[in-house]
Amino acid sequence: MSQHPSAPYLAPPTTPAALSLPRRDSGAAARGPITPPAAAITGPQSQQAPELTQRYELLDRLGVSAVASEDFDELARDMATRAGFLYGFVNLFLEEQTFVGLHQPPADSGYVIVGRTMSRDHGWCPEVMARKKALPLHDVHASPRFSGNHVVDAVGIRSYFGAPLIHDSGTVLGTVCVIDPEKRPLSEARRLRDIVINAGAQVMDHIVRAPVR
Repeated sequence: MSQHPSAPYLAPPTTPAALSLPRRDSGAAARGPITPPAAAITGPQSQQAPELTQRYELLDRLGVSAVASEDFDELARDMATRAGFLYGFVNLFLEEQTFVGLHQPPADSGYVIVGRTMSRDHGWCPEVMARKKALPLHDVHASPRFSGNHVVDAVGIRSYFGAPLIHDSGTVLGTVCVIDPEKRPLSEARRLRDIVINAGAQVMDHIVRAPVR
């Protein structure tokens, strides 16, 4: 199974504290619950968006807790390995994007070490959630719509492939995705898109059929 790196990733001192950059939470927090308490899952506040309420209710019915999981980490690792990408994520879209599955380079690799949560507005997964289908970006700079993104500068990403996690009920729980500092040839886009789509199906099968460790 993939291991949780222990050294925290801290934003540069010049970064305003309010910015929700990809970050490393403390080691204890990375292994503990990273969603609201169980009470919030069974009874979300009325001001929450209906879609978010539906996600919490479905996760509760399925017995899934949004805690960093070795099973999900392994699925993220397998997806990233098959795609040849440095980073892989299993992402539940809650108050924050919550990476219950995470694969990334070793802490001493020289690459940015990301955390288990990120703002709902950052990255390209919000677009996947809105369109409810895969988003293949072989080069994020190929389109002005996708190049102006917080994650491009924070992590130095050039390629992104993501797919939604859609339950049979129609509720979109989140996404799976891979990201990398290197762009990919356009000729590889279909194969990489299929890898994340298949990984999303694996994750949903795991959520529905197997308890999460």
